[in-house]
Amino acid sequence: MWNEPSAGVAVSALDPDRASRQPSPAVVASVEPGSIGEDLGFEPGDQLLSINGVRPRDLIDYRYLIVEEELHLEIRDAAGALHQVDLEKDEDDGLGLAFTEALFDGLRQCSNACAFCFIDQQPPGHRSSLYLKDDDYRLSFLYGSYLTLTNLSDSDWYRIEQQRLSPLFVSVHATDPDLRSSLLQNPRAGQLLQQLAWFAERDLQIHAQVVVCPDQNDGEALLRTIKDLAQFAGGDWPAVLSVAVVPVGLTRFRPASDGLRAVTPVDARKVIAAVEPLQKEFQLKFESNFAWLSDEWYLIAGLSLPSRASYEDFPQQENGVGSIRAFLASLDEATTNLPQSVETPVRSSWVVGRLVANALEPVLQRLNAVEGVQLSLYGLPSPYWGQDQVVTGLLTGQDLLDGLIDQDLGDQLLLPSVMLRQGDPVFLDDMTLDQLRATLPVPVRIVHGAAEIVASALGSNEKST
Repeated sequence: MWNEPSAGVAVSALDPDRASRQPSPAVVASVEPGSIGEDLGFEPGDQLLSINGVRPRDLIDYRYLIVEEELHLEIRDAAGALHQVDLEKDEDDGLGLAFTEALFDGLRQCSNACAFCFIDQQPPGHRSSLYLKDDDYRLSFLYGSYLTLTNLSDSDWYRIEQQRLSPLFVSVHATDPDLRSSLLQNPRAGQLLQQLAWFAERDLQIHAQVVVCPDQNDGEALLRTIKDLAQFAGGDWPAVLSVAVVPVGLTRFRPASDGLRAVTPVDARKVIAAVEPLQKEFQLKFESNFAWLSDEWYLIAGLSLPSRASYEDFPQQENGVGSIRAFLASLDEATTNLPQSVETPVRSSWVVGRLVANALEPVLQRLNAVEGVQLSLYGLPSPYWGQDQVVTGLLTGQDLLDGLIDQDLGDQLLLPSVMLRQGDPVFLDDMTLDQLRATLPVPVRIVHGAAEIVASALGSNEKST
C-alpha cells in the first residue's frame, strides 16, 4: 500500500526505478481559451509534473494546490522537454486546464464480492472500462459515484478529514454488521455504523443507498437499515443527508446459484408500503422525507409516481430517485405551448426502455394532437440483459435492432443519448452508433433532453450534437 502526505508526493520521488507506487503525470486534455494555462502556452498532451514541488495524485490535489497565489510548475511538453514556470495569480483563479483522467495514480477498485454487482453480471469480451469495479472515495467526492468504505486505509481516512471530502456517496445495503458483511462478502463491511459515527464526529456527510434484494435485505432488515441511518440525520450538520432505496437489477449472465431473484410487482408494493410511512415520520422529525424510493419501484408496482414536490430538491436524482418524474416535468413544460399544426408533416419514432413507456403516454398523445405530427413510441425490453422491464439507459445496440429492425420507423428515429457512453458513440454491448445507423433503414437522431425530443417530433431541422 502506497502512503504519502495528504497534499501529494514530493517531486524528488519521480524516479521511475523507485519501488514505491507514484502517480503518473497529469496529462492535459484541453486548455480553456483566454485562461492562464493558454497564456502560459499549455497544449493538449503536455504533462503537469508538479505544483510547488508536489506531485498531485488526482484532480482533488490539483484543485487544492492551485489555490496558492504563487505557483511553481514543472511541465513536460509533448516532445519530452522539461519546463519550469513561475507565476503569480489571484487565489480564485484557476489555470483553465482539463486532464485526460481525474485520477493520476489509478483507480481504487472494489474488494467486495457482492452477488448483485451489475459489473459481474456482464458477458466477457467487451471494452475493459465496463469491468472496472470503482470503489474510489475520490470519484465519489468528485462525481457522486458510490463506494462501500471497505477498502480505505488509515491515510485515506486522514485525507478525507483533512481535505474535507464531503459529501461522499455510500452503498450501505444493510446496517446489521453480519448481514452487510454477508451481502458484500467482506468482513470489513460490518464496521459501517462505527464509520458513520466517525463522519458525524467530524461534521462530514454522506448520501446513502440501499440496493434491495428480495428475501435478503428487505422486510425488517430494510426497516432497521433506514432507521439506523436516520440516527445520523437531523440537526444542524447531519452525517447522513439522504437514503435512496433502489431495486436490485439482475441479468441473464449472472450465476444460477447466486440465490438472487428479480423484484416482482408484489415485492415493489411491499417496499413502497414499508418506506412511505417512514417518510411521514421523517417529515415530522426532519422536515424531509430523508429516505426516498427510486422511480423504478412505482413503475414495477404499476403505481403512479409521487408528485414533483415530494422529491424536494432531488438529492438522489442521479440514483434514479425522481429522474423520471423530473423528465416528465420537463416534457410537460416543453409541450405547454404546442402549435396547432406543423408546416411539413413528420413521422418519427421514439425508443425508450419498456419500464418507462407507460408513463410517457400522455406526452405522446399531446404531440400527436398536433396536425402533421405522427410520433410512435417503442418501449423495448432487453433480450441482451434478459430483462423485460428495463430502463432506457440499459438498452443496447442489439436490443434496438431486435426491437426495431422490422418496424416502420417513419422519417427518423429519436434515440435518447443516455443509451450511449458519455462522449463516445457506443452502446453497452460495444455496438457503435455508426453500425446501428448502417443497419436501420431510417435516419437516427440523438436527442439529449425533453426540449430536444419535442422539437425533433415537431420537425425541427436543428442538428443534435
